[in-house]
Amino acid sequence: MEETTNLSPKADASLYNGQPTDAGLSCPSARLTSCMPSISKNKGGVSVENVPLESKRWFVLRVSYGRIIKAKTYVECKGIDCYVPLRYKQITKQGKKRIVTEPLLPSFIFVHTSCSQVEALCRNVNASDSRALLSFYYDHTSFRADAPDKNPPLTISDSAMDNFIRLTSIKNPHVIPVTSENIKYKLGDEVVITKGEFMGIHGRVARIAGQQRVVVELFDGCLVATAYVPKEAMKKIMIKDIENILL
Repeated sequence: MEETTNLSPKADASLYNGQPTDAGLSCPSARLTSCMPSISKNKGGVSVENVPLESKRWFVLRVSYGRIIKAKTYVECKGIDCYVPLRYKQITKQGKKRIVTEPLLPSFIFVHTSCSQVEALCRNVNASDSRALLSFYYDHTSFRADAPDKNPPLTISDSAMDNFIRLTSIKNPHVIPVTSENIKYKLGDEVVITKGEFMGIHGRVARIAGQQRVVVELFDGCLVATAYVPKEAMKKIMIKDIENILL
């Protein structure tokens, strides 16, 4: 999938401008919900267990293989805000450089809704396809009080999603998803970037592909790295200070 990048500052990192090719649906695209800052942990994931059923949260949902566009269209047609981050890639065609996009995390979609609404989304099954379009991604670090052998659905704090959306909205082909194997040494200091196009992004310093970068970890296994960031463009912070930075 290719797209140009004449997009708005926040909607550009979603599939807003991509016309669905497999959804068979037509509806206006929902705007991204703005995230009000709140205190965040080093990892953005939090348990949904004690959240009131009708309170809106950012849920992480799995998408069945190859159906990310269909999933986004389906969610938006239900009037629910969602976010699908894109990766910006520089290519050369006919001697000209251009930026194209592809899903950064093709197996995930982030929806901002209530627990009851997301349960309804996950019940959707295409009549011609036995695969569920969407399913919960669970918090594997905790267990449900009512079922100690089961994990609760994973939700992401508003402040963590805001940081993630800011990073993945930057049109830089060097913003990439990474795994722990890509990181050559243990994640280092918690920092906020103070200069350049990544200013305001907070995460942990790591060395990736021989370069010093800042890694944002949204939940276990979901890590996205900035491009190279010089030392003088970073400021070490404590986790308790993140709230003040966002405010």
